[in-house]
Amino acid sequence: MTQVPAAPSGNMKRKMKSASRLYAVQALFQMEHSSLSIDAVMAEFHNFRFGETLEEGEMIDGDLGLFRMLVTEAVNWQAKIDQMTDRALVAKWPIDRIDPTLRALFRAAGAELVASQTPPKVVIVEFVDVAKAFYPEGREAKFVNAVLDHMAREARPEAF
Repeated sequence: MTQVPAAPSGNMKRKMKSASRLYAVQALFQMEHSSLSIDAVMAEFHNFRFGETLEEGEMIDGDLGLFRMLVTEAVNWQAKIDQMTDRALVAKWPIDRIDPTLRALFRAAGAELVASQTPPKVVIVEFVDVAKAFYPEGREAKFVNAVLDHMAREARPEAF
């Protein structure tokens, strides 16, 4: 008799969503850096990144649906998201002048703010954690928090 794998617990689902947000930032960075198409990047992440085993241990599987939505909507809404990000940044620092990893992070977070029902405060906390993963020693997490708070208030003012 074949056993059906148990559905992920609530805590595991949260970890899977968090991993998907991190993977979406990586995918968007990769698309910009290497000029790969959205289909090529999605296929690579699906085939080689989700559940990949690393020297440090196994990476957690992500929520493939959330990953696909974030990457797709970041591409679909890029102009709007970039404009929201520009308005949240100091006038002398338009989005094209900031670090490409942060740019990818703002696009993924912006996609979740614009195209999902996830509460904005959850989006902010989750992507601040992603920033901490990429910049564990820096002040970037505080910067990300401030920019995303501004973006969230613009995208979903009714939530505040």
